[in-house]
Amino acid sequence: MGRIVRPHGLRGDVVVSLTTNREERVAPEAVLTTGTGRTLVVERSSRHRGRHLVSFVGVAGIDAAEALRDTPLYAAPLEDPDALWVHDLVGATVVDAEGRTLGTVESVQANPASDLLVLAEGGLVPLRFVTELVPRTRVTVDVPAGLLDLP
Repeated sequence: MGRIVRPHGLRGDVVVSLTTNREERVAPEAVLTTGTGRTLVVERSSRHRGRHLVSFVGVAGIDAAEALRDTPLYAAPLEDPDALWVHDLVGATVVDAEGRTLGTVESVQANPASDLLVLAEGGLVPLRFVTELVPRTRVTVDVPAGLLDLP
């Protein structure tokens, strides 16, 4: 979801770098957890130079903020039926519209034009070509001719 980069100022604010495009994760009253299980509640936040300045309830002063430096942040899963989630894609078999197997999703790579499915077999498939998903099982894609070398 993100991580606390460093303190900002003297009041306890921190700079948070998000690894999600869901900015509601740092909206006031959002509940986040750390890698150690500590719960942090967002008091206020604002965008700042591509990141977010965040104040957490109960974190006051630079010493408290400094103690959070480099802390990973996690949030509960969101329910969004229109979203593709990395954990639902990794390990799934990728098939084309005709049902031919293209490979297995090894990871998802960020890319400005369209994130890419990285196949264990070496292929890359832009997410924009995903037409159907059975979470953790099968991803159906409609790729243009020539994108992947098919046997």
